[in-house]
Amino acid sequence: MTYIIGEIGQNHNGNVIIAKKIIDVVCLPIKDKLFGIDLPIMDAVKLTKRDLKYELSDSKMARPYNNKNSFAKTYGEHREFLELDDEEHYEIYKYAKTKDLDFVETLCAPSCLSILKLFIPDKLKVASRDLTNIPLLEALAETKLPIIVSTGMASEKELDEAIDVISKKNNDISILHCVSQYPTEPKNVNLNSIPFLIEKYPNYTIGYSDHTIGIVAPIAAASMGSKIIEKHITLDRNMKGTDQRGSLGPEGIYRMVRDLRLLSMSLGKKGIHICDDVKETQIKLERSIATNKTISSGQKITENDIHLLSPGDGYKWNKKSNVIGKYANCEIPKNEIIYPKMLS
Repeated sequence: MTYIIGEIGQNHNGNVIIAKKIIDVVCLPIKDKLFGIDLPIMDAVKLTKRDLKYELSDSKMARPYNNKNSFAKTYGEHREFLELDDEEHYEIYKYAKTKDLDFVETLCAPSCLSILKLFIPDKLKVASRDLTNIPLLEALAETKLPIIVSTGMASEKELDEAIDVISKKNNDISILHCVSQYPTEPKNVNLNSIPFLIEKYPNYTIGYSDHTIGIVAPIAAASMGSKIIEKHITLDRNMKGTDQRGSLGPEGIYRMVRDLRLLSMSLGKKGIHICDDVKETQIKLERSIATNKTISSGQKITENDIHLLSPGDGYKWNKKSNVIGKYANCEIPKNEIIYPKMLS
């Protein structure tokens, strides 16, 4: 079953209540209406924790930030508005746990590990931009918690180096193919990176962190072998905030989770298999050997006397030797299936 992470990120807009409402949306029942199947909801939600002392240079933090998505006059004040403290992360963690959800944290600085004094996330995430942040990778690896890394802006060499750093202390690693364009244009998605990662890193879990509009890419990624799907989620795509438009709202969340769950059920196993539920259709629609004229009792049956009709509960053509040359022990009307009890 695909492990689905709903990335709240900072779509809570600095408000714990909004974060909880997003979690409520994640937990709405999922049902396939055609077959009436109740499907599992998402597996996890994810928040992002920053330490603003380790974000941008002072001049960049002080620059004016005046646009429709800004929450303050400077970028630093904007980021401070959006940031939740450790206790607020803990409150959201506890709420997620009441809903039986895993809780994932993207930590953007070693100092953000302060949350571990209050709670232990199920997994830690390394953002794409921090794949070359060796001190952070070393600090996260020391926790021995499962670590997810995104490849969004990394070269193959940089990914190799990051995995090497983490794996010296921690080998519970998942690698998510990702493209750090928001939103990602279809021409840049390059889902063929997924089988490449599966082949190159057979000892690690491979997945996909999606920034495209819609749900086509995550569904396709799962069909190509992604064991983890991560997608930004929100209450309303028209809310203020830079990530809102590229996120899934409630209806999109429902459709993506439903389709990923149905896909997981649909993949099956290699080979050609006739499932039990096909047998009724098989009997109804396949063809069996039948008379093309009335056969008298005691008459010897020849190939000129037979053809094929449904249902498929009689002899197939490859078993015609069981019919040709045999004698009818009763009259068999025209265009009727020939069954073993009719032959002697």
